[in-house]
Amino acid sequence: MNFEIVDNIMNINLDPTLTLALAGILLLVGYSVKKQVNALNKYCIPAPVIGGFIFMFITFIGHKTGAFKFNFENTFQSTFMLAFFTTVGLGASISLLKKGGKLLFIYWLCCGAVATIQNTIGICVSKITGLEPAYALLSSAISMVGGHGAALAYGDTFKKLGYEIAPLVGAAAATFGLISGVMIGGPLGRRLIEKNNLKPDNSENFDTSVENINASSEKKLSSLDIIKNVVVILICMAIGSLVSKQIGKLIKMDFPTYVGAMFVAVIVRNVNEKTKFYRFDYPLVDGIGDVMLNLYLSLALMTLKLWELSDLFGGVMIVLACQIIFMIVIAYFVIFRILGSNYDAAVMCAGLCGHGLGATPSAIVNMTAINEKYGMSRKAMMIVPIVGAFLVDIIYQPVTIWFIKTFVQ
Repeated sequence: MNFEIVDNIMNINLDPTLTLALAGILLLVGYSVKKQVNALNKYCIPAPVIGGFIFMFITFIGHKTGAFKFNFENTFQSTFMLAFFTTVGLGASISLLKKGGKLLFIYWLCCGAVATIQNTIGICVSKITGLEPAYALLSSAISMVGGHGAALAYGDTFKKLGYEIAPLVGAAAATFGLISGVMIGGPLGRRLIEKNNLKPDNSENFDTSVENINASSEKKLSSLDIIKNVVVILICMAIGSLVSKQIGKLIKMDFPTYVGAMFVAVIVRNVNEKTKFYRFDYPLVDGIGDVMLNLYLSLALMTLKLWELSDLFGGVMIVLACQIIFMIVIAYFVIFRILGSNYDAAVMCAGLCGHGLGATPSAIVNMTAINEKYGMSRKAMMIVPIVGAFLVDIIYQPVTIWFIKTFVQ
């Protein structure tokens, strides 16, 4: 770290190690604040988002007063992002699809359709308001379905295309979506249940053993087993990056590296289930992914410049408002009926509002609240997390790439 005065402004320069250390500190601050503030827990706001936004306001004060400025060497952010999405891919077992059956397939297609319409809404609003299509798409399925991780990853892609504040737009939209998803999901599910006098089917014999597919074995992992799991993540990252570069050349645009890495990881996971090439351990991989995601988000958010968002706030807010209205209408009047108009369908619609506007944890919060009041829906608690966590990416990622290719470039 060093300090220098440039144009009467104190510049605080951090090298890559100090930048990463600060991100770690802000992450812990986020966890501490979240623990103390009930509203942050209620709306499932991630700890790195809390810490990152606190620091963003500090840098905003420095900018407005002209007193100080932070300069970062953010070397590790893209690597952590790539690692996280690779671990997501490694969690995608074909065996999970077999457990969900027909209802999982229907819900999956519904989520894919929702994501496609979300992007369409964003583009339509951009045509009416004059908002850049890149920012409109960042306020659509990318941030609504993909959450903070995808919003910031695609934000970096758009930034390379010349949209300088794209990461900030994505982060703001994803945070807005998280809060909205929890606020509307529970009430919508409760309304469907009470209006239609729905009750859980206590006689259902639905398979609840899905968690066993990703469960850790009782045998303790050796150090070599741990190394193999980590090396596979690194290999998937490397091969996925090469795949993304080749796809980028074919479609003549900057293709997100994490998409290639995630799908390579899906292939590796399912091939390994047949060949048993190494001892895959999901809890270990999931834990690594959780650490990578939190550090990635903390790094990404703390380096954003809040003051650059002001000129776009109106247009982006219109897109986000339209996304919320659409989600309420489509879940209440359409998807509820497609899924069977029963108790399970109502709980799944509450979950859809959670991960269709925010993230899978938001979906689980919505469904848990309903289950605790009205009774358990095992189908919803199995199917929604599977689709929200990774299956929806199989549809929304290619669709989003098409929208970018068609309307941004």
